[in-house]
Parts: sequence; C-alpha cells; structure tokens
Amino acid sequence: MAILTVRNVPEEVHRALRVRAALRGRSTEAEVRSILEETVLPEGRVGLGSLLTAIGRRVKLTDDELADFARRDKSPGRPIDFE
Repeated sequence: MAILTVRNVPEEVHRALRVRAALRGRSTEAEVRSILEETVLPEGRVGLGSLLTAIGRRVKLTDDELADFARRDKSPGRPIDFE
C-alpha cells in the first residue's frame, strides 16, 4: 500500500467528506479511498487483454493466436533506464 498526502483541501470539501463518510459508516480516510478507487478503477472498464481479444475475434484470429493473449507476461513493467 502507498501513502498519499493531500494538502490544502478546502474546509468545505473536508466537511463534505466527513459527512459523506459518516452517512456510509466509514472513516473519512476510508471514504477518500473508496472515492479514489471508484474514480480510477470504474466498474465496467475494459482491460487491455479483453480489448485485444475482441479485436482479434473481429479480424478472425485462430484460437491458438487468441490463446497467446492469455499467456502474456503479466508482471509489472519496469521503468526505462536512460543511463
């Protein structure tokens, strides 16, 4: 888990967050996490693999060619080292 600090939140926004959290029975911090997650990881989003598979089906790739998408390397990418 990462730690995130948000500075200079207007008092009105902070108060609204506290009220929203209380209405949902959560802490303000838990409410902010929920809002962030819902915003950046919305339900129904299409993953890249699913999108590529759909494109593959439209261009009539074979089942073996489509299976290659499932076998792709899923490890996190590494930053490029320019040095």
